[in-house]
Amino acid sequence: MRPEDLRLIAETLGSPVTSVSTLAGGYSHETCLLELPDGRVVVRLGGAAPAVEAAVMAAARGTVPVPEVLHVLPSAMILEYVPGTTLTDAFTQPGQRALGEEVGRVVAEIATIAFARPGFFTDPALTIAPEAPWSAQLPEVAAACMSATDRLDPATRDAWLALCTAHAPALRAVDAQSFLVHADINPKNILVTRDGTGWRVDAVLDWEFSYSGCPYGDAANMARFGDGYPADFLTGFRTAFGSRHRGDWEYLGWVLDMFALSDLVTRPPGHAVADQAAERIRRLLGDQAAAPRAM
Repeated sequence: MRPEDLRLIAETLGSPVTSVSTLAGGYSHETCLLELPDGRVVVRLGGAAPAVEAAVMAAARGTVPVPEVLHVLPSAMILEYVPGTTLTDAFTQPGQRALGEEVGRVVAEIATIAFARPGFFTDPALTIAPEAPWSAQLPEVAAACMSATDRLDPATRDAWLALCTAHAPALRAVDAQSFLVHADINPKNILVTRDGTGWRVDAVLDWEFSYSGCPYGDAANMARFGDGYPADFLTGFRTAFGSRHRGDWEYLGWVLDMFALSDLVTRPPGHAVADQAAERIRRLLGDQAAAPRAM
């Protein structure tokens, strides 16, 4: 955090800041914990549109656990501090099936918030610009991303584009859905606490990529790198999410996740999640029979 940022934040809060520590955050922003004489706050620096993200969080708050936004600055948000354990750290504890069920329940609740049309939020009023259907966008997005990355060899890029193009028509079934999608559901963005013999989700964090669309992509986002999670957690998550979303949600989420995988591999060298995404693309191409349609 730059000294000038710290000065502005202290002025906004009307309180001195006694210490600053960096928290785990996304690749487009810096997240810091600030100690004040009378408590703690969290500051998110960066991100594409803090005011839009704050508006989404306000819309979600009350339906799912979301930190309160205290102040929005031109390039930062000041949030209430929510204690809890990241889901990543909770994976080492017992009760993984129950943990997965609680997380799956909360992620499914996000989709109870509906909008007038699908698309991306353009301003703090959560105006949604008209978009081409996802089924039409997927081949175009995949083609643009494959032309913008050297992380995959040419044959792999061509094969991935062909796979995206082949599965894109399936999204016609969900093109018109217009529910809140978090779009970055992963273990570092969920805080949990043991609640007696079970678990409680304390906060869903980092809403900067959220949009209006099909919620199946959130479930696919959570499962994307699920090989590294406890198997009981994923079983519980799928059971709870699937109890709210019938039909071919797992396959359609898998197709929606092609957008994210295509985009991720365009990140600069040394981006760990982008490297994971590239490896997942290679694995999917090597085992196309493992697509969730059969699940």
